[in-house]
Amino acid sequence: MTNGKSVILDVSGWLRLFDDGSVDRTWTGPPEVKFVAESVPPHDDFIDGVAVRDLVIDRESGLCVRIYLPEVKCSGGGEKLPVVVHFHGGGFCISEADWFMYYHTYTDLVKSAEAICVSVYLRRAPEHRLPAAVDDGFSALRWLQSVALGHEIEPWITENADFNRVFLIGDSSGGNLVHSVAALAGEADLAPVKLAGGIPIHPGFVRAERSKSEIENPQSPFLTLDMVDKFLSLALPEGSTKDHPITCPMGANAPPLETLNLPPFLLCIAEKDLIIDTEMEYYKAMKAANKEVEILMSKGMGHSFYLNKIALKMDPETAAASDHLFAGIARFIKQH
Repeated sequence: MTNGKSVILDVSGWLRLFDDGSVDRTWTGPPEVKFVAESVPPHDDFIDGVAVRDLVIDRESGLCVRIYLPEVKCSGGGEKLPVVVHFHGGGFCISEADWFMYYHTYTDLVKSAEAICVSVYLRRAPEHRLPAAVDDGFSALRWLQSVALGHEIEPWITENADFNRVFLIGDSSGGNLVHSVAALAGEADLAPVKLAGGIPIHPGFVRAERSKSEIENPQSPFLTLDMVDKFLSLALPEGSTKDHPITCPMGANAPPLETLNLPPFLLCIAEKDLIIDTEMEYYKAMKAANKEVEILMSKGMGHSFYLNKIALKMDPETAAASDHLFAGIARFIKQH
């Protein structure tokens, strides 16, 4: 009981839901992990080769994005930089675009890929159930289109972005959004913005029936069965199961993959991920639908391992796997 309110749901130290509908996202797990979820303020000046800006892109809804601009010296031709639109993970319920773990990851990515990153501050469940986060992701693409058309002014984007090479990237539940937003984009006129690729990293593709890997693979701080079940019960539309199209795009309830107009995909998976079996079901379904999709596998690693700054520092194997993952992502961006 807190201030006369009772906790009706607690999710692995990450989130508590009270009987009055309010939510507390204060981290209550091990204090040594807390720093990964701490906010990093934006900085317009270049620090370690990257400048970071927060921007409201929809005054009506208050939707914000965080822009990462690398200090790249363009060659004589003045080539523009690809744009990577990022959707954060957190089971649709937790995390923010300004968390340290994302700052650390995406400052590195924009330097290695020589790209601009636009990371979306997604609305979260249970206050905003799905498809709210999908709508936010698609709104970010619409905003990019309005900047490309000169209807909105954002100098970092206007002066540096190649609107022919826009990529979607997302980790965990953000990987689900890569698929859902790409499917929406395939039906829309976003000209002159062109979607060049999708990069779901360890996407939260699951189904109502537990997979073998969910039962047998080790749980990690970034993914437990408790988190999968409880977060999705809060995030999916009322009355939906995990067979919903956003969580199971390869399932019978989703639009047939053959009917979707999707860009090339780089599906990043980890060998010891709890949900690798359903991620592989997605890959096989995409292949069967003749979609252009390649796999980037991280051997011996678990879900979202590359966001664990402590492991990256302490364990050379994890650090090497993270380097391999982001080198592969940078290569994919440069190839498309």
